[in-house]
Amino acid sequence: ALAMGGLPFNLNMPQVVGVKLTGRLQPFVSAKDIILEVLRHKTVKGGVGKVFEYFGPGVAHLSVPERATITNMGAELGATTSVFPSDAVTRRYLAAQGRDASWSEWVADADAGYDEVLEIDLDRLEPLIACPHSPDNVRKVREVAGTPVAQVAIGSCTNSSYTDLMTVASMLRGKVVAEGVSLGVSPGSRQVMEMVTRDGGLLDFIGAGSRILESACGPCIGMGFAPPTEGVSIRSFNRNFYGRSGTKNAAVYLASPETCAACALTGVITDPRDLGLAPIHVPVPQHFLVDDRMVLAPAAEGSPVDIIRGPNIAKLPTGQAASARLQGEVLIRLEDDITTDHIMPAGAKVLPLRSNLPAISEFVFHMVDETFPARAKAAGGGFIVAGHNYGQGSSREHAALAPRYLGVRAVLVKSFARIHLANLVNFGILPLTFVDAADYARVQAGDQLSLELGGLALNKALTLRDETGGFEISVMPQLASARDLELILKGGALSWAREQLEKVS
Repeated sequence: ALAMGGLPFNLNMPQVVGVKLTGRLQPFVSAKDIILEVLRHKTVKGGVGKVFEYFGPGVAHLSVPERATITNMGAELGATTSVFPSDAVTRRYLAAQGRDASWSEWVADADAGYDEVLEIDLDRLEPLIACPHSPDNVRKVREVAGTPVAQVAIGSCTNSSYTDLMTVASMLRGKVVAEGVSLGVSPGSRQVMEMVTRDGGLLDFIGAGSRILESACGPCIGMGFAPPTEGVSIRSFNRNFYGRSGTKNAAVYLASPETCAACALTGVITDPRDLGLAPIHVPVPQHFLVDDRMVLAPAAEGSPVDIIRGPNIAKLPTGQAASARLQGEVLIRLEDDITTDHIMPAGAKVLPLRSNLPAISEFVFHMVDETFPARAKAAGGGFIVAGHNYGQGSSREHAALAPRYLGVRAVLVKSFARIHLANLVNFGILPLTFVDAADYARVQAGDQLSLELGGLALNKALTLRDETGGFEISVMPQLASARDLELILKGGALSWAREQLEKVS
């Protein structure tokens, strides 16, 4: 939003992790298994402050949809971004989309170096599955084979391409899903839906007993097609955090479309290689259906635009400059790997309120402690305390904006996920880490804390006093630049941007 307003986009220089791919994927092993293997090695914390760059001879054998699956789930590593070269494969794909004039070659220098290197031999890779409740809880499919399955969901932003769905359609052709299994399919776009229909895939899905869902996030964020109580759901999605599916006690697994199809056909977790099917290869089409008639072009430069705001769209509050002293209660104390789904859930109840900050703030920490919003308001705000990797998962700004609305002025943790850290700064919430991680055990929910901000500066620890426990600890503001410091002092990016734009207007 700041960039669209004419201000710079800021990003700390990340490290670069090189993922060297050798060999070639074997039948019924897919791109999803590559990113699950990376997650198995690096975990959901392993990509914080890093770019993952894929290179090596194995890259040439991966199509653009396969590369998209891998880079999409790079977010689960906590990565800044994930990169594949723009090569001959990319050029063929853009030409098939009628966009060959947009292609240019982007490849690493021959002598490029990396801060870390992870090597994956695609010849030896086998089907993998992420077990509940984290994308890095990865095991071989055969290690958990036989687990009864109640639901299978194929699609989402991660695995809903034409090649993904036509591969599954080929596996389902002439068959019916196992008794007691509900199968849902979400095409990735109108283009995918139209092409899959034209090429017969839709009939295969319907004939097998699938439910055809809309091209949207849907089941991934608990908007429909929630698993049954205590049910096992196998999904080709990117996240399986506790409660995200819309059913708190469901067991959600993440796997490739091929593994999902195998589970749907057998009714238990099944390695697709054990079905005895002939290898299936769906090539990327030489020509995609291109129909942009329903795409709305941007308004002409300088032309007036009317912004329609219905009654459910509330204005954002003006940020307030930081006070000289922060004080308040520890409103909630949390463990490691708290996700933005924990902080600000999605789902059918919450998404309709996405533009209504007062209403959506009533759902902060809804899955963890439903009393949090009322307590935060009654206390006049306060502190959040947590462990490592606080704020992993979706980049939703509401996970910072809504707590800020409830009066949260500082978050004290062992470590942050990168994007959520940036969001906290953007909305004027001071991000703090324990200088000594052992102090996490000393600060308890309900403690009254105070922090003098007169000495707030880059790379300078502050002294936080626990008034309830009668002790002091050192905390480090996680501010990476002079700009971060200015945003906190101004009360957030919106207040800061208003000043900057007024200077040039």
